[in-house]
Amino acid sequence: MAVDGFEPSPQELVITLLGSYVHPRETRRIWSGGLVALLAELGFSDGAARIALARLARRDLLQRHRAGRHVHYSLTARTVALLADGDRRIFSLGRREIPAGTWTVLWQNIPEIRRQARERLVRRLRFLGFGPYTDGTWIAPHDREAEVLALLADLDVTEYAGLFLGRPSGGLDVRRFAGRAWDLDELSARYDAFVDEFGGHKPGELDDPGAFGVRTRLVHTFRAFPALDPELPADLVPAPRRRAAAVELFHDLYTALAPAAQRHFDKAVQL
Repeated sequence: MAVDGFEPSPQELVITLLGSYVHPRETRRIWSGGLVALLAELGFSDGAARIALARLARRDLLQRHRAGRHVHYSLTARTVALLADGDRRIFSLGRREIPAGTWTVLWQNIPEIRRQARERLVRRLRFLGFGPYTDGTWIAPHDREAEVLALLADLDVTEYAGLFLGRPSGGLDVRRFAGRAWDLDELSARYDAFVDEFGGHKPGELDDPGAFGVRTRLVHTFRAFPALDPELPADLVPAPRRRAAAVELFHDLYTALAPAAQRHFDKAVQL
C-alpha cells in the first residue's frame, strides 16, 4: 500500500497501530490474529503480517504470550518509551514558532562492529530533527543536547561521538546551508500532497472500517514529518507553505475519526 509515494513496511504499520490504538500501553494484550486481519485490510498478506510480528518480537518491541492455541502480544517497556517519545515529536510538530537560537552539531565515528547501534542512532537523530551535513556529522537547528546525550548513553556509543552547541554566523545564507542537510523543496511538496490527499475526507460519511483506514493512513503518513522537517526558525527560513494547513488537518481528523476507528480496531483484536 503506497501513500503519497511512501510505501510502508508491515513492521512500520504495526508500530503505527500500536501507537494509535493500544491503550493502556503498559498492560493491554492484543490478539495476533486481529492484528493480522487489520494488516490485511491495509494491503498485506497473512504471511507478511506474521513475519512482521515475529521480527518485532525479536527486536524486543513486542512481548509474545501464548494461551492454548491463541497468541497475544503486549508492548515492551522499550516500545512504550519509544511511542511516548514519538508522541511528543508528532503532536508538537508545527504547533509553535521556535525563534533562532542554539544549534546542535553531532559528530560520530561508530565502528562497523557496532553497526546496529549506528543505524539506531541515525533513525533517532532524524526523528529529533537532525539532518546529515557531511559523513558522520549531523546538525539540528535547536538545542538537542539533553536528548542526544541520553540517546548516546542508551546505545552505549558516547565514546564514539562529539557534541557541540553554537549559533550560525549572521552572514550565513541559512536556507542554502540547511539545504545540504534537508531537502526543503521535497518537504514542501510532501506537505502539499498530505493536504491534497486527506483534505477531502468527511468523518461523518465514513463507517467504522473506513474511519480506521483513513485514520491509520493519516497517522502513518504524518509520522514521517518529524524525520523530514527540522522546523527551522521562521525568522531565518520561512516555514513550508502548507505546513500549518497540514498540521491543523492532522489534528482535526485524528480526533474526529478516533471513536469509529478505535471501535473497529477493538472489534478486530478481541477474541
